[in-house]
Amino acid sequence: MTELFRAEGLTRVYTDGRRRVDALTDVALTVDTGQRLGIVGESGSGKSTLVRLLAALDRPTAGRVWFQGTEVTGRPERELGFLRAAVQLVFQDPWSSLTPRMRVGDIIPEPLRSRLVRRQLPADVDHRARLAEVMADVDLPLEYADRFPHEFSGGQRQRIAIARALAPRPEVLIADEPVSALDVSVRAQVMNLLNDLVASHGLTLIVVSHDLMVVRHLCDRIAVMQAGRIVEQGPAEQVYEAPRTDYTRTLLAAVPRFSA
Repeated sequence: MTELFRAEGLTRVYTDGRRRVDALTDVALTVDTGQRLGIVGESGSGKSTLVRLLAALDRPTAGRVWFQGTEVTGRPERELGFLRAAVQLVFQDPWSSLTPRMRVGDIIPEPLRSRLVRRQLPADVDHRARLAEVMADVDLPLEYADRFPHEFSGGQRQRIAIARALAPRPEVLIADEPVSALDVSVRAQVMNLLNDLVASHGLTLIVVSHDLMVVRHLCDRIAVMQAGRIVEQGPAEQVYEAPRTDYTRTLLAAVPRFSA
């Protein structure tokens, strides 16, 4: 495997004039090509902040991030086209992440119209053909392209969000709590879909979740976060079967399958 992401000394402090929040403190992390990394921890542990910094959607207070050997920290947005095309995100709530007044046939190819992303793609990309391809990938009929988001179930809306992320043929998919807003009955379907897509498209996957069973299903490597720091990381089976920290053991004990 080759190194895809590298982060060193990542620190993120938020202040509003009176209150200070240390969201991340001196985090170091590498993600290799083809890896399936799960970032787990309680709410407020810094998981989402970390992936936002990796994707250059926020700037660290201190520290640096590299993608494919190129530093992205502090670069102006106009120089990040290579990152925007290669790294796509799927967010927690598909209802809020889809524009309600746009039809699905316009939502899914939306990344292809981005000025930054467009520069990284072949000039002759056929948006309609790509729409058909990714809708097939997520098991949605092409005739659904004329519908609006409110006409779909939560699970279908998340499939639409995944299809949109796949449209520019990314190398990395970052999924931030991808099934936590879904009914229990459809979570397994979406997780299985993600597994299949990552395998068939050769993607690197980064999953943020507080649900250790979701991460175990999707990931081969785990990073455990507590209070803005990575307190443990390693191969998934090692972390699950022989956790090194009390905090990780506490998280596992909260999952019925892992309770003593």
